Amino acid sequence: MLERGPSVAGTSAGERSGVPYPQLWRPLDDAGLTPADVDGLVTFTMDTSPEITVARAAGIGELSFFSRIHYGGGATCATVQQAALAVASGVADVVVCYRAFNERSGRRFGSGVQHREPTAEGAALGWNLPYGLLTPASWVAMAARRYLHAYGLGPEVFGHVAVVDRRHAARNPAAYFHGKPITLADHAASRWIVEPLGLLHCCQETDGGQALVVTSWERARVLPRPPAVVAAAQGAGRSQEQR
Repeated sequence: MLERGPSVAGTSAGERSGVPYPQLWRPLDDAGLTPADVDGLVTFTMDTSPEITVARAAGIGELSFFSRIHYGGGATCATVQQAALAVASGVADVVVCYRAFNERSGRRFGSGVQHREPTAEGAALGWNLPYGLLTPASWVAMAARRYLHAYGLGPEVFGHVAVVDRRHAARNPAAYFHGKPITLADHAASRWIVEPLGLLHCCQETDGGQALVVTSWERARVLPRPPAVVAAAQGAGRSQEQR
């Protein structure tokens, strides 16, 4: 199974996009394909851009496969895996994995959950919301606190991850913080959000969209750009509630 190299589509990660749907034809152009070639779509359960609506808006014809993965950013590999499985089994020939979310001008996770969502994920929130844990930062803070306690560490150890992530992200010309890496000192000085997590532990809430195209090795090898081999996995821990 081969993926036509991850290509960014839709809006760049900006403060307010005003664009509700991904522009899937951009990665297709990059791959040397057209919307008419697409017969599969994969996205996330929390995505507000329905597959059928996206297909109609993008000029995609008949779909033989579409699926959704629970959760969000941490489950990205699973969307690629779903697409690869569909192609390998012959269920679909060209599958687009997409994500389009107005996470600043629309639903902002940082503003907190106001009610328990009527979904499988929402049921787990019953363990958190009654105690005032309303944001992803507050949920992760519990695990972070336990990690620091178990290994006798301080919150500064998380800074190395944040600094490296930001360094790579800042190289993207479309990034909100393009050319603005951070240092360990910046990280240590950032204000608390939910102890032991500070502002620079958290991601920027932005509007944006992206997509990548997955197809077979036989088809990918004759397309204009060199293909990349797909390797993906998903999993969940025992007694896991979220993520």
